[in-house]
Amino acid sequence: MPAQNSLTLGDNRALYLGELPATGWHRHASPVLLQGLSGRFALHLGPGRVETCHSALIDTGVEHVFDPLGEAVALVYLEPDAPEVRSLRALFGRHGGVILDPARPVQARSASQTRLQAFDLPALLALDLPAAAPLDARVQHSLRLMRMGSERPLGRTDVAAAVQLSPSRFNHLFSAEIGVSFRDYRIWSQVRAAMSALAAGPRLTDAALSGAFVDSSHFSRMFRQTFGMTPSSVLKPLREVRRV
Repeated sequence: MPAQNSLTLGDNRALYLGELPATGWHRHASPVLLQGLSGRFALHLGPGRVETCHSALIDTGVEHVFDPLGEAVALVYLEPDAPEVRSLRALFGRHGGVILDPARPVQARSASQTRLQAFDLPALLALDLPAAAPLDARVQHSLRLMRMGSERPLGRTDVAAAVQLSPSRFNHLFSAEIGVSFRDYRIWSQVRAAMSALAAGPRLTDAALSGAFVDSSHFSRMFRQTFGMTPSSVLKPLREVRRV
């Protein structure tokens, strides 16, 4: 069984397993599958709307509060160009960006964690996933450019020029295809690169530099904006960080 409070990072996906505090209000630049491994959790989706469930799929750009209620949880983040995410586009549209209890019930926790570690979404979900909608080739290329890594984050003007679009046209196309602005996704990419650096060492300062943040304070602000929690509350308790 994977270690408690573990982080697994793939090329276009990430998995957190363990316990977490309740978050503040936040929204992701990447769709997320939330799954309770030992019980139900609470999801705040707006003034006066609180849902309790065993699992939830939340689309990009949906503001929410996630309260695990003291239970062990799994959080699966899928990049917007992942085939599984493209398959979910129409379903998200019909459900207002939030699909409640889409996952199969957890029968044996070890078996569920094995499927989670393999990022086997079809085995995890009790949904019929339609054929994946294609992603615009120019947006796909822009995502590859941002993932190549550099000493400074690529600006919108640079990326737009690389795909032969004006900055305003590129930003409109990117938001339409991904569900969040280029700026929000760039911050997500930086946070993700910083978390990947934890596989090599536990220092948050080094992780911040790997994500091309100015300093650890800048990293902390963007991490809190992205996840609704401080990086130390999530990353310091990790017992295992690995890349696959």
